[in-house]
Amino acid sequence: MNEAVRTVPVNRIPIGGNEDAVVVEEPLEIRVGDKPVSVTLRTPGADFDLAAGFLFTESILRTRDEVESIRHWGSPNVVRVALRDGARIDLQRLQRHFYSTSSCGVCGKTSIDALRVNAAQLDDDVRIPSSTLIALPDRLRAEQSAFEATGAIHGAAAFTSDGVLLRAREDVGRHNAVDKVIGSLFLEGDGADVLVVSGRTSFEIVQKCVVARIPILVAVGAPSSLAIELAQEFRLTLLGFVRDGRCNVYAGEHRLSP
Repeated sequence: MNEAVRTVPVNRIPIGGNEDAVVVEEPLEIRVGDKPVSVTLRTPGADFDLAAGFLFTESILRTRDEVESIRHWGSPNVVRVALRDGARIDLQRLQRHFYSTSSCGVCGKTSIDALRVNAAQLDDDVRIPSSTLIALPDRLRAEQSAFEATGAIHGAAAFTSDGVLLRAREDVGRHNAVDKVIGSLFLEGDGADVLVVSGRTSFEIVQKCVVARIPILVAVGAPSSLAIELAQEFRLTLLGFVRDGRCNVYAGEHRLSP
């Protein structure tokens, strides 16, 4: 078992058995210097990627050059991001994160307004056959060892336009899995053409793609209405229900080649 999975006692009815594998969920506090800025419930593993990805997709960090170091701080559930001398960040941008929920339309409107200020429309020449995109969720699924053991964890993966796997991460939270992937790319100075997620697509997942300049988002599940509106506004290609050799294209069909 890895750190994402734990064995617990269980009574299986009616077949019997005395243990089961479950996904680990623990809090992670993210600090910038000495200031705590967020607490998220996550699956341990790739914590530094998660912290960097969260701060980047919230537009707190702009470049990896602003980061001096990332390390655990007195606990495996606290990560401290130290900034280089001269780095200037606006922690007020994090205010939305503390109160936004999937049911808060005002929070969503505030987030979109902030995104309009900090991100431009996606303008690129990426073109990928739909057959390539439809095959990518199976590629992600093959990388999900914790899902194989528990059946209860989300996954995200980044790919090139040629279908080359760049990163794959798992987490109990959909947004955390995405932050882990994007954070790894951010810290290594890499880019990606496609992000694949194992579940549904919310506004926040589209937002993270736009900030990270990933032009294509592929999801096994359905998108929300706000996710579709945001994808259309920022010219992101959004595919949903990508499974069993089919998909729905909700935005950005111009990037799909025959």
